[in-house]
Amino acid sequence: MAADRDGRPDRVKVLFDSNALMIPSQFRVDVFEELGNIIGAYEPLILTEALRELAGLSRGHGSEGSAARFALTLAGRCHEVPSGYAGGSVDEKILRYAREHGCMVVTNDRGLRDLLLSAGVPVITLMHKKKLGLLKR
Repeated sequence: MAADRDGRPDRVKVLFDSNALMIPSQFRVDVFEELGNIIGAYEPLILTEALRELAGLSRGHGSEGSAARFALTLAGRCHEVPSGYAGGSVDEKILRYAREHGCMVVTNDRGLRDLLLSAGVPVITLMHKKKLGLLKR
């Protein structure tokens, strides 16, 4: 079962960007297992807005559409949370939510990664197309 159901009170909140859930399909890396290896017990979260992004991408054709459809199935292992923010991009909402709720963020988006790191938010990202790694400012 998912790591969020292990019942441990010391779980780290980990917020997934939409493209993070596409990593397993695109690079054959099990992001949930990798996270457990890196940080131990964690609670996987995804913003409603990121799920909407995935739903839009899933209607596309080709490898990106296929990866997004697979990512939507993986999103079922995460707790969906509304950002609670009316304006701004999904990336801005991820940054704000992560800062306000003390989350780490999993993303493979270089722009978002740099934005998060400059704000002091720990980022977990794909390293060398083989495994996840933790980055801190």
